[in-house]
Amino acid sequence: MTAIRIGVQLQPQHATYAQIRDAVMRSEEAGVDIVFNWDHFFPLSGEPDGLHYECWTMLGAWAEQTERVDIGALVTCNSYRNPELLADMARTVDHISNGRLILGIGAGWFERDYDEYGYEFGTAGSRIADLGEALPRIKARWAKLNPAPVRDIPILIGGSGPRKTLRLVAEHADVWHAFGDAASLREKSAILTGHAADVGRDDSQVERSIGVQEEPTDVAEGLVDAGATLFTISTGGPEFDLELVQRWVAWRDEENDRRAQQG
Repeated sequence: MTAIRIGVQLQPQHATYAQIRDAVMRSEEAGVDIVFNWDHFFPLSGEPDGLHYECWTMLGAWAEQTERVDIGALVTCNSYRNPELLADMARTVDHISNGRLILGIGAGWFERDYDEYGYEFGTAGSRIADLGEALPRIKARWAKLNPAPVRDIPILIGGSGPRKTLRLVAEHADVWHAFGDAASLREKSAILTGHAADVGRDDSQVERSIGVQEEPTDVAEGLVDAGATLFTISTGGPEFDLELVQRWVAWRDEENDRRAQQG
C-alpha cells in the first residue's frame, strides 16, 4: 500500500527571500515530504507587481538549504525553457540535492508571463502539443548527460484535460497532480486509467496528487478513497502560515501508521 505524503507549496510572492528561506526551513522541520514553489514571473494574487522570485534559481538554493525533503516546482512552465536546457537544470539541482528533485511540469497558462517575457502564448492546444514534444527530449537529454542524474528523476505533470493532458500523464508521468473534490478526482483518475491501458502501462505506476486547502478531517477520507496519496497545501508570503500543513502532517502519520498495522 502506497504511503501517504504531504507537500507544501510556498508561493514565492509578497515576501523577501529571507522570509521564503525561513519558510523552507520551517516546512522541513514540520515534517513535510516535499516543498514546492511555482514557475511564474509575477504574483498570481494580491498586488500584481508585488515581490516575486524566479523558480529554478530558488530550487538550486533550496537544494543546498534542505537535507531531507524532496523539492520541485508545482509546476514548471514548459514554454519558458528549451527542453534540453531544462533537463540539464533539473539534473544539476538533482545533484545539488543528492537526488531529491521532482520535475513538476505543465503546459503553461499565465498570459502575463508570456507577454512581458517575450514568449509566444499560442493556444491551450499548441502549448499542450509543445509539452508533448518536450517530454521525450527531456528524457533523452538525461540519458546523455555526464554525470547522469542521481536517480530516475520523477516527473510530475499538472493538469486534468481528459483527452490530451491525461494522455501525456499516462505516457510520461510518475505523479499526476490535480485540483478539485473527490468526485472529480475519481472521474479524471478513471480516464487516466483508460489512457494508461491504451499505452500499455500499469496506471498504478502513476501516483495521484491533489492540492488541498481544507482540513484533513473534512476531505482526507474521500480523497484517499478516490486514489490520492500526495496532498499539497499552498501558503503565501509574507507569513507562510504552516498551521494547516502541520495538521495534515499529523493526519499523515496516523494514516500511515494505520496502513502499516494493516500490512
